[in-house]
Amino acid sequence: MTMTSDHDPLPAVTRGFDRMLTQLAEASPAAKLSYQGRVLDAARRLLKLPGGVAELEARAGALDDAGIFAGTDWAVPSGLVPGMVGNTLRAADSRTVALECLSLLRFLAVARGEHAPPGLPREHAHHFLTQVLALNLDSILGTHGEAARALAHDLTPAVDGLLKRLLEGVGTGGILTRLVDEVWRILRQRPLQVDHVKSMILQIAIAMEREGGGIGVRDARTGADRLISALFGPSELCREDPGLEVYRARLAASDPGALQAEATGMARAMHDTGLVSDYHAAFLRFILDSGQTHLLPDALGLSSTGLDALRCYQPLVQRLIDVAVHPGTAQAVLGVSLMLERGIMYSPPIAPSLWRLLETSLTPTCEAALNTAFGTAVSPHQRLVGGMLCLLGQPLGVGQGNNPTCQSARALSIWALNDPDYLFWLLAQVTANDRVIMYFEGAALDSSLLPAGLAQNTPLDADPVSVLLVPHLDRIYAEMGRRVADRPEDPHRWINPELHGWWVGREFHIAVDIATGMLKDYAQFIRDFHLAYHPLHNGNEPVVHPQPAGIAVTDSNGVFVGWHAITIVRVALDQGGDMRVYFFNPNNDSGQDWGQGIVVSTHGNGERLGEGSLPFAQFASRLYIFHDDGLRTPLAVPVDDAKLAQVRDMALQSWARDRIAT
Repeated sequence: MTMTSDHDPLPAVTRGFDRMLTQLAEASPAAKLSYQGRVLDAARRLLKLPGGVAELEARAGALDDAGIFAGTDWAVPSGLVPGMVGNTLRAADSRTVALECLSLLRFLAVARGEHAPPGLPREHAHHFLTQVLALNLDSILGTHGEAARALAHDLTPAVDGLLKRLLEGVGTGGILTRLVDEVWRILRQRPLQVDHVKSMILQIAIAMEREGGGIGVRDARTGADRLISALFGPSELCREDPGLEVYRARLAASDPGALQAEATGMARAMHDTGLVSDYHAAFLRFILDSGQTHLLPDALGLSSTGLDALRCYQPLVQRLIDVAVHPGTAQAVLGVSLMLERGIMYSPPIAPSLWRLLETSLTPTCEAALNTAFGTAVSPHQRLVGGMLCLLGQPLGVGQGNNPTCQSARALSIWALNDPDYLFWLLAQVTANDRVIMYFEGAALDSSLLPAGLAQNTPLDADPVSVLLVPHLDRIYAEMGRRVADRPEDPHRWINPELHGWWVGREFHIAVDIATGMLKDYAQFIRDFHLAYHPLHNGNEPVVHPQPAGIAVTDSNGVFVGWHAITIVRVALDQGGDMRVYFFNPNNDSGQDWGQGIVVSTHGNGERLGEGSLPFAQFASRLYIFHDDGLRTPLAVPVDDAKLAQVRDMALQSWARDRIAT
């Protein structure tokens, strides 16, 4: 119970707030906007008062139900990004700050089980808050730097108090342990975009330096030390993070044995974590500038495959490193290493395409987009070359970011994996002419002449290649959809082969009737998927080309969330003898809980970098669209009815429960 006095303004402000909240709840959709502003102004006043956060916390669910987030970027909580919360809380607009605070209190209410908005399970809310707290430990621990103090506003003390209250609600014990585990889980998927991960590691380092301030640190110390050292001290000469100038001086004074140790230490840290330190970039530039290129294979951590490719294309590789690898673009080192390991440079068009990319001039529009997304620490051209190397090295690491563009992200991944020559051609079109021309059923589609698709703005939280290509691909994808909108079947029957490439199977299978949304011949759909993809039923034929597919995404309760584009990469036995589907999910994080015990695995079950996987039946239970080439083998083995029933039951108990025709 909150103690008050005659001079305590809290009760009066709270009563006024409740009146405005009631008005907001009763307002028509068209009138809510004006009432939202009044409620946010009242919330701002409450935030500044002692006990005000508790009053807002008690009304978090009611605020959500009343429509405080309607029509805003916070309307769909499952789409919010933890890494953006800190900047919003430091925004100059007090209403925006208040809205973010109310959003965080909504997540806390969900995590406690006190509020249940659609599509936001408790564990997701808890996970979101853990990441937010980890990324803002400076506010919780009172370690504001000069920049933070310069950006402080009248709500900063209230924000700091709110974050501490969230920490009390989420629990202090083990937050760093969970954070370290989360960082490792993400890094095992080898994403292209790791800035948010580096921010997390920096916060871990700060917290550990202060011995955690009561937060559980020691349980996480081993894993955290590996992460911190990979970024700030991956080798002997930079173990204590001396700064780049001191490090370069040490390199210049080192003997051959010390330099050899640096090369192997750098590579070990890079391949262990998937992170590349700025010291690693400085080391590569040093050995190239000093003519000690014999250290390059060890510094890149190459196997015999990568070493052979390097020897065949060493002048080109050294030129790529010279252009793309700098402190600030160090991740390109991993891109170079993994690209060489893939052996794709032996494909005749790849080396000429890389040379062309090295010599290309970007249009002013391309330069402006890259500068807006990444800043000007290096040139847009250097940024793009580094981004292309990362995409070629980690084709399953590309993600859509906070953008509704899973189709475009999936296409980039498929091309980088299966047809990098075509990817180079698309990029060349954009850098030269600010457009992409693709063909749909014989008709040329010019992206520069098409209206915007799902992506209304340049994606700023994506890799450099995506920043340039996704807006064009998104327009073309939308135009393809318009051209087949009047056809009585799912548009992806025609779009997927035309957008992705000739290797997409022309046999198209869908689990639902387009007109009604109900299941249609579902048993045959499941049977066809087994006969097309299951090695024990299709004559042991592997997946020759990665194939686009569609899944019905469900939350941890098995409740349908929406349709989503993925890529089936391969089907194989895991080390335990279970048949698994290995797939790529462009949503930046393959590991998800889809309910009914269906938890997507990203490591430990034979996954390669960037893959998610599920046992065959579990994956089939969430599948609703797939392609195959129609080449049935005489060695096909019929599918047991029990297998079909198992998949059908999982579907009917989740996304398909309301899709049975009566």
